[in-house]
Amino acid sequence: MRMDDARFTRISRALADPRRRAILERIAGADEVPCRSIVEGMSITQATISHHVKELIGAGLIRSRREGKCCFFSIRKAEVERYRRALAARLGTLSPGAVRTARSRRAAGGG
Repeated sequence: MRMDDARFTRISRALADPRRRAILERIAGADEVPCRSIVEGMSITQATISHHVKELIGAGLIRSRREGKCCFFSIRKAEVERYRRALAARLGTLSPGAVRTARSRRAAGGG
């Protein structure tokens, strides 16, 4: 099933932030991760982590489960794989010449 442009863009934006990628990598390394282990492993506030986690949930990359006062996160492997395939397909449509041309423009200061 092809990933639509809006979904692809939402996930790309979520993954553009290095802190979100770090959180996602931490969650991907286990079946399920309690919130406290994410907070303990990063040098940012719980409120900031909460914001980033909400973005990852909104993008469909992770899910949350509440048990009492504790919240657990797990990766949505199928959605991550769908995004990976969509990214590969989109990058596959770029010709090597198009990539070189874009690099040349940037090197010349043309954006």
